[in-house]
Amino acid sequence: MDGNGRWAKSRCLSRLKGHEEGAQAARRIVEAVKERNIPYLTLYAFSSENWNRPKDEVEGLFRLLEGFIDKEIDRLKESGVCLHIIGDISKFPSVLIEKVMMSVDKTARNKEIHLSVALNYGGRDEIIRTTRKIISEGLTADSLNQKVFAGYLDTAFMPDPDLLIRTGGEWRISNFLLWQLAYTEIFFTDTLWPDFDEDALERALTWFSSRERRFGMTSEQVRGKEPV
Repeated sequence: MDGNGRWAKSRCLSRLKGHEEGAQAARRIVEAVKERNIPYLTLYAFSSENWNRPKDEVEGLFRLLEGFIDKEIDRLKESGVCLHIIGDISKFPSVLIEKVMMSVDKTARNKEIHLSVALNYGGRDEIIRTTRKIISEGLTADSLNQKVFAGYLDTAFMPDPDLLIRTGGEWRISNFLLWQLAYTEIFFTDTLWPDFDEDALERALTWFSSRERRFGMTSEQVRGKEPV
């Protein structure tokens, strides 16, 4: 969800105001995705590198997240959203950790859409943490394969993403889901996140529907014209 700061700067507003508008965009997109019966949505909210931002901006993001939980958690529960957190939130303020975990518990039985929010998340950090968990449980090298490794990732509860949407005009994945994006289709858009709406989502989905996903096969195999 990139572009909050630039959106605010172009309007002579504070960066935090941009993040507030970004939170509203997130709410719109969750609703739009749910209406389309898409079962999984992951939002990259706070990366492991975002700690390098100015202290007042980081603290403002934490306050914004707390406020978002207070305002939205009951609505999320009632609308069938199951909330997941990926990343290492142990470094967050204790009050925020409690609210986040309360929200996860409160929505745990919902099944209409699985909404994952990446907080203090980095793809490299996830791979390191996963490796440490595997070593700590004493798995042998012979017992390790891709399926076993994926089962220890933060995202073990969900399939690999079909589509990654990168807003804000940047052409990179910024340390996001490095393992999981191996065969993901990636849609880049210049639209800044606060301006990303249902029409922008529809454009991304239309583009995705035009893609031929081969997963290493030939086009003929995918289309059923050649024996697999």
